Amino acid sequence: MIFSFLKKKKGKDIFTIGFYNLENLFDTEDDPDTLDDEFTPKGFKKWSMRRYKRKLYKLAKTISEIGDKTTKNPPVILGIAEVENERVVQDLINAEPLRNIDYSYVHYDSPDERGIDTALIYRKSIFEVLYSEPITLMIFEKDGRRDTTRDILYVKGKLNNEEVHIFVNHWPSRRDGNDETSYKRLKAAETIKEYMAHIDEKIENPNYIVMGDFNDGPNSESIQSLMQSKHLYNPMEKLLNPERGSANYRKTWMLFDQILVSHNLLNYEKGTHSFAHANIFDEAFLTEFKGKYKGTPYRTYAGRKYIGGYSDHFPVYIQLKYNG
Repeated sequence: MIFSFLKKKKGKDIFTIGFYNLENLFDTEDDPDTLDDEFTPKGFKKWSMRRYKRKLYKLAKTISEIGDKTTKNPPVILGIAEVENERVVQDLINAEPLRNIDYSYVHYDSPDERGIDTALIYRKSIFEVLYSEPITLMIFEKDGRRDTTRDILYVKGKLNNEEVHIFVNHWPSRRDGNDETSYKRLKAAETIKEYMAHIDEKIENPNYIVMGDFNDGPNSESIQSLMQSKHLYNPMEKLLNPERGSANYRKTWMLFDQILVSHNLLNYEKGTHSFAHANIFDEAFLTEFKGKYKGTPYRTYAGRKYIGGYSDHFPVYIQLKYNG
C-alpha cells in the first residue's frame, strides 16, 4: 500500500531507490580471463550483438519505469548485479530509454570466475558520489580453496545533500545446496557488519542502505544477523508471501532481492529522508504471459533456449520522502 501523502504530493519530493539483477548482461566479446564463452557468438547460447542490444533496450525500459507511477521520474539510485564489465554498464545507460537521463555509474571488476560484477547507477543532479570501493569477500570452500565470488560495492554519497552509505551485494549462490553454502552468506553479512563498525566509529547515526541479491530470504540467518546487529529495518519482510516474490524457482516464489535501511531513515526530520514505501516491480510486461510459467519473470534464456525476455529476477525498490 502506498501511503496517502504520496498520492497527495503526486511524486514531489519522493525518490526511488532500486535494485535489479540483470541476469547475465554480457557483451559479445570473449574475455580470456573469465568463463564467459557461452555468451559469445560462437558459444552454445549464440549470444549476438542483436540479442545484446535487444536486452539492453528491454532492461533500460524497465529501469526507466521503476517507481514512476508515484514519482513520475526514474530511479535516483539503482544497484545492479550480473554485469560483465564497465562497458555493459555504459551501454545500458546509453540505451535509448535512459540516454536522456543524467545517469552515471560506479563499477569495479570483481574476481568472480564468470566475470560478473555489481554496480551502481545514479542521477548526477540528485546524488553525489563522495567515495567508493569494492569490499573483497574472502570466502573459502571446505577444502581450503578460495571461492572467488563477487565483491561488495560500497558507495558513500549525498542524496539531496544528505549523506548515505550504500552497499550493493550479490551474495554466493545456493547452487550446491542451501545448507552447504549458508556459511558463505553468513560471512558476507559479517563482512558488511565489520565495515559498518568502522563507519560507526567515525560518524554518528549514519544512514545505511544495504541492497542486493542476497540468495537468502528475509527470514534467513544471514539477513536476520545483519538486521539485529546493526539495527536495520527490512521493509521487504512485509512483501514476503507464497504468491509473490522477486524470483521463482521450481514454481516457488523467493524474495532474495531486498533493500534494507537504517532505522534513522524511518524518522522525520527537516532536511533528511524518510522511508515511505517498498515494493517489487513485477509489472505484467516483465512476466511470462502463457504456459506453465505464466506470471513468473520473463527471462532471456530458458536453459539453452533463447526466449528474448528481460531477466530471471524482478527489480525491487523503496521510496524515500525528502523532508524539505
